[in-house]
Amino acid sequence: MPDGPNRFAKGMATRRSVLGDRYVDAAVAGTDAFTADFQALITEAAWGTVWSRDTISKRERSMLTIALLAALGHHDEVAMHVRATRNTGASVEDIKEALLHVAIYAGVPAANHAFKIARATLAEMAEEAAR
Repeated sequence: MPDGPNRFAKGMATRRSVLGDRYVDAAVAGTDAFTADFQALITEAAWGTVWSRDTISKRERSMLTIALLAALGHHDEVAMHVRATRNTGASVEDIKEALLHVAIYAGVPAANHAFKIARATLAEMAEEAAR
């Protein structure tokens, strides 16, 4: 596993490949002295360490992430990671399957809300693609 600056560089490359340049550029542009350490932490830990592992595919990580975020009620992050499926290879069916697991293992209310978020996000993505 890369360390230090290499982990940050690997993390930034992985973050961009999953979330897209536009999203990452906006997140980086909003970084200031107060949030810089947090941005470095998530880039190195989440993206440079966990998401950069090759043990499972980005598609599988995407499904796991959506399920976990939905189960924990992190709604903005659910939408962000549904959008990221265009880069991870996770399909609409994969999203549905992940959310069905949420219903059983984390509760119907969590899955119900996540389904609403995913459906709205997928509709927005379809509209954007049609333009």
